[in-house]
Amino acid sequence: MDAIIDAKPLNRPQMAARVAADIPEGWVVNLGIGIPTLVADHVPEDREVIFHSENGVIGVGAAPADDARDPWLINAGKQHITLRAGGAYMHHADSFALIRGGHLDLCVLGAFEVAVNGDIANWSTGANEKAPAVGGAMDLAAGARRLWAVMEHTTKDGRARLVQRCSYPLTALGAVKRIYTNLAVIDVAPHGFVVREMIAGMTLDALQARSDAKLHLPA
Repeated sequence: MDAIIDAKPLNRPQMAARVAADIPEGWVVNLGIGIPTLVADHVPEDREVIFHSENGVIGVGAAPADDARDPWLINAGKQHITLRAGGAYMHHADSFALIRGGHLDLCVLGAFEVAVNGDIANWSTGANEKAPAVGGAMDLAAGARRLWAVMEHTTKDGRARLVQRCSYPLTALGAVKRIYTNLAVIDVAPHGFVVREMIAGMTLDALQARSDAKLHLPA
């Protein structure tokens, strides 16, 4: 694998901030468990982005300070959250009616793998996985108008996460439209992965060496 010259991968807060920068004003957005939950921390108070958590919260704000936690206010990942002005709680069934009714402009999910056709695997890594079932991610991937994935570009042992075909159990078929990694921003197009942005110092050859599927530059 080629060395990355003068390129420092983004850390998780930086990845979340990069996602937040692309969310348009006024969108209603669900944030999945993991890196996506950090996205709410990077939207300024004067921007109106309405964050939703599937356990029944609309209007999620940034994470609270340690001494300002409300023990009853958590997201679907059991993390403490805040509520922005105008936010509300709702019944779990109403929350999923919002999801399944197509009222989310965007869902941002973490992922183990994304395939070149937009398939996503994000809930199980195989037979030894403790997760009992795919859960709400399936509803979110199918119900949101758009799905973006955010993940490390490779596994800790260097295996590619951008693949020709997912090797893990699938969450949804052909759902992902854009991928944010610690190395690049990549769109899922009809002809494959299109690299929209790379971190400073990264080359297409070095990025390709860390990807299983073919990468393309914009036409």
